[in-house]
Amino acid sequence: MTEHVFSSEKIRQLQELLHQPKKIVITTHHKPDGDALGSSLGFLHVLAKAGHSISVVVPSEFPSFLDWMNGSGDAIDFRKHPHKVKVVLKNAELLFCLDFNDPSRVEKMQAEITGLDIPMVLVDHHLDPKPGFCNIQFSYPAIGSTCELLVHLLVALNLDHHIDRNAAECFYAGIMTDTGSFRFNSVTAGTHRVIARLMEAGARNYFIHEQIYDTNSSWKLKFLGFTLHEHMEVLEEFNTVIFSASQADMDRFHHEPGDLEGVVNYGLSINKIKMAVLFSERDNLVKISFRSKGSFSVKDIAEKYFEGGGHRNAAGGRSELSLLDTLNKFKALLPSYKDELNRES
Repeated sequence: MTEHVFSSEKIRQLQELLHQPKKIVITTHHKPDGDALGSSLGFLHVLAKAGHSISVVVPSEFPSFLDWMNGSGDAIDFRKHPHKVKVVLKNAELLFCLDFNDPSRVEKMQAEITGLDIPMVLVDHHLDPKPGFCNIQFSYPAIGSTCELLVHLLVALNLDHHIDRNAAECFYAGIMTDTGSFRFNSVTAGTHRVIARLMEAGARNYFIHEQIYDTNSSWKLKFLGFTLHEHMEVLEEFNTVIFSASQADMDRFHHEPGDLEGVVNYGLSINKIKMAVLFSERDNLVKISFRSKGSFSVKDIAEKYFEGGGHRNAAGGRSELSLLDTLNKFKALLPSYKDELNRES
């Protein structure tokens, strides 16, 4: 397996931190997805085998289709158990921040993280990490997922022999979900070499696929059909598709976390469409998921107008306006991007 090349000084620093058994906390971003939870739980299994005492804390709940991951039941949800998380963090000797690069991404748990006086290590693949956020930063946006990056890092640390089936399946799930089942342009030959390594360690590709994609509730499929039929708007002039989901609609279809996962990608499957955007009402905000094809950067729109960020072709944002006002704000921006959206990639 061709390995990623890391700074020898950073590897030395991290090896020194892990030289003796420690009380370690692993955390990730708000509303953890497959890559966030997969990297956290996979890393948990590896570090536990290496002799450390590990706790995983998450800022909020994660989708039920990730419950099958070994260790998911032990992850401590800050929203449900804030005191327990505070105690765990207070006793920690080392903190790993996975799949996010700005403390604001843990939302209400931010004060607990930034107030720590312990070494903090970032492992992430998003653009523009916040300067000084962590003592040691492994930030590599060219790699398609944090799980893939973490496997390379474990090889560099000589800890990859601790990757067992439990860890391998968590890492596999994160890579699979963050690359759109290996269809995005972030997938490289190196990605597939990592996947081969994980399968050699026991990862069951068929099992993981079934657990994530074939465990839908009937309500989720009804909600998907309703959204595609009633709340998909094709703006042909701008090669753009908009989806929207109100809180009332989500309540009607018994929405659960993760039910809207992947909806935005349906827009990009339409011929000639270059950008697809999902607007959904959640937690008294409008959460926005941007996707694009080719050279068009949705990251720039998310950052400039919707308090967000991410990657060139996949980004997120939010708005404190109403759903209707947010939609109108977005549509008003489109004329200034018309030439880019109509340009051949």
